[in-house]
Amino acid sequence: MIAEINDIKGRFILDTGASGTCVGIGAAKKFGLHLNAKDSTIKAAGAGGVGLETMIAKGNSIHIGTWKRKRFDIILFDMIHVNTALVEHNATPVDGIIGADILRKAKAVIDYDKSCLYLKR
Repeated sequence: MIAEINDIKGRFILDTGASGTCVGIGAAKKFGLHLNAKDSTIKAAGAGGVGLETMIAKGNSIHIGTWKRKRFDIILFDMIHVNTALVEHNATPVDGIIGADILRKAKAVIDYDKSCLYLKR
């Protein structure tokens, strides 16, 4: 899926099991997240990675379709293991993950039959 972080388009996967929205450390500069990132005590795990160090970038904007949020915090971590898994399954690498934090805030509905995500404004 395409989403905009700080008005910059990027490629993201939707992960209902991810508690927070994340951007890969390698893509942080693209979205300007490196400018306001601080070390975090949160450890990331998933897709083969466990106990990964994270940073938090506070006060960003996010835009998915017609849904927008300002002052949104984003977790930064090394997503090499995520993108390696995607490539091994013939999928395109991504800049980040849209997680349950956004899905809850937007009262998301996922229509699996139509491959659609609905977010309430």
